[in-house]
Amino acid sequence: MRPLDPRLLRYARRARRPIAGLAALGVITAGLVIIQAQLLATMIAGAFLGGASLRSLTASMLALAVVLVARAGTAWASAAVSGKASSAATAELRQRLLARAVSLGPSWLAGQRTAELAELATKGVDDLDGYFTSYLPKLFLAVAVPLAVLVRVAVADPWSGLTVAVTLPLVPLFGALIGMATATRARARWRALGTLAHHFLDVVEGLPTLKVFGRARAQRESIERVTRRYRRATMGTLKLAFLSAFALELIATTSVALVAVEIGLRLSAGSMDLRIGLLALILAPEAYLPLRNASAEFHATADGLAAANEAFAILETPEADNSNSRPSCSWLGRELLIQVENVSVRHQGRAEATPDGVSLTIEPGRITALAGPSGCGKSTLLSVLLGFTQPSAGRVVTAGGRDPRHRELIGWVPQDPTLFPGTIADNIKLGWPDAPPSAVSAAAGAAALDDVPLDRVLADRGAGLSAGQRRRVALARALLPGPGGAPRPVLLLDEPTAGLDAESEARVIATLGAEAARGRAILVVSHHPAVLAAADEVVLVGAREEVLA
Repeated sequence: MRPLDPRLLRYARRARRPIAGLAALGVITAGLVIIQAQLLATMIAGAFLGGASLRSLTASMLALAVVLVARAGTAWASAAVSGKASSAATAELRQRLLARAVSLGPSWLAGQRTAELAELATKGVDDLDGYFTSYLPKLFLAVAVPLAVLVRVAVADPWSGLTVAVTLPLVPLFGALIGMATATRARARWRALGTLAHHFLDVVEGLPTLKVFGRARAQRESIERVTRRYRRATMGTLKLAFLSAFALELIATTSVALVAVEIGLRLSAGSMDLRIGLLALILAPEAYLPLRNASAEFHATADGLAAANEAFAILETPEADNSNSRPSCSWLGRELLIQVENVSVRHQGRAEATPDGVSLTIEPGRITALAGPSGCGKSTLLSVLLGFTQPSAGRVVTAGGRDPRHRELIGWVPQDPTLFPGTIADNIKLGWPDAPPSAVSAAAGAAALDDVPLDRVLADRGAGLSAGQRRRVALARALLPGPGGAPRPVLLLDEPTAGLDAESEARVIATLGAEAARGRAILVVSHHPAVLAAADEVVLVGAREEVLA
């Protein structure tokens, strides 16, 4: 990551004004540094060579006190502004990161490591706090102060200015070289942390199964091994950071010593004025100090920068064109007829497209069923209709020529429903948080979900419910009307009766028939003969697509 990555300003727009304020404070500080050095040089030269009394130096000492107070004030203001920039940037970056993960859809999320993504959105983004509060203020000082000091020293004494100009670039040069190595170590540490988090989550989720088979203790060694790898990566990063601080300190000290020796020799020879020599000698350390501090802080914030690069990679992941604009009221009746025209989806690592050239029509008031062997692309076709997957060939349109992938029109039951901690009613109301209890009860009854109370509190991922109960909660969520009470005109259901007994399956099938009679367009994926028998038409997906009326 560059010292000030433009992507950070692009994705954290609320931090732009505080960052501009930090730049202004850096310029003010540079001016104060030069004024302070001139006052000190004048006072010391006047006292030692001019015989100035304490009374005659009172005005200069008062001015110096004002400058010192002003420098303290700019330091306080810089800390306050950098804190504001940090809170604004991290909040906006986390918000954008989560929104992007949602917009990329389930097909993208399925290829991610959940624990690593969670670690990035929490601790990873929080690690940027040091970048804003410690590094950025010093970065602007490292730009403004050395330039101002170099100009002032060169004007006062060209030889000292030449020495500073030659040695000054050594600090950022060696800082950049060390920074490259630090960035590599930081990325390795971040990957080790992600692996640890992912492995630990897997162990915790599978702990009941491990306990049953007596393998819980065996996982302790695995976690210890991953933890040792993370510890080694962390210690390697810290060692490099300490060595970098020593190297930068040595370079800066040697450079200041060169300036001091050169000034001392000319003062001894009588070819240099004491006030000018003092001015150059006082300003020389001020030229190297901000660069040294900025380089050290850059290494200290390596973890945050590595996490930021991971976040930027997600934010810059191209998103499929889902065309999710709000529909108009004319999306009723026959205009909601959906046509799938020769749709194919090619997956990475697979030679055949699944689905391959599927064409079908989903009509209001009818149940269309997709059948075929596992892996032929039935669930992928639902993902295309939802806009989560972009087809490699073909298109999906309505009779009116519109793209139908408006998710607020669709009730969806995935093959593996996701439930969240909270009550069953809360999970049903996910698409309509203000739904009245009567609507929630009606949706639960239509989904044959009357064997569990709606106020029952669920653990993460619906722990405590059977697979059939979780599926019926998702079906009730899909059957619940949208905000305002208007029913969703399209239902996309992936194996809605899997895990149900015969009685519950019959009730769900009757509900689908009733919803179709009300004018809903229903597309259902199923292997169950009872569901296929209830469908108005069955589309066989596989080597040869066939429509059975």
